[in-house]
Amino acid sequence: MSPQNSGYLRIVRASAWYDLIVTVGFATPWTYVLVHRALSSLGSFPQVDPIQTLYANLMGSVVVVWALLRLFRTLPLHGLYDGIARILFASWQTYALAHGAPRILAVFLVVEVSFGVVQLLPWLGGGLRARGRTRPGRLSVR
Repeated sequence: MSPQNSGYLRIVRASAWYDLIVTVGFATPWTYVLVHRALSSLGSFPQVDPIQTLYANLMGSVVVVWALLRLFRTLPLHGLYDGIARILFASWQTYALAHGAPRILAVFLVVEVSFGVVQLLPWLGGGLRARGRTRPGRLSVR
């Protein structure tokens, strides 16, 4: 599948919907308390504190905006960047799991890796050169 393919763009949008649904609750201090309460019922989580809330809100806000961009202005290049971000995020989730994070995180890790791989595969094997460049040194953002 080519990144220019409409099926690829559907995958980019599906990953955006997933992000929006999973992270919207982290975007404000008030909704984060509810999410924290729900997650705490599934495993052992540290008590809510202002710094944890700040980082949760920063992550939630940025991911919500990124998801909205991919939903309302879907471009193939967004899939490439999202795939890279998901592999990075999956790395940090793996690190957290290796250092005692609640096992429920593994469910989210599987989704991150899956969307990351599906969005990156079309760009591999010469895909960046063959499909993404309009002239040497410049990526196409169509």
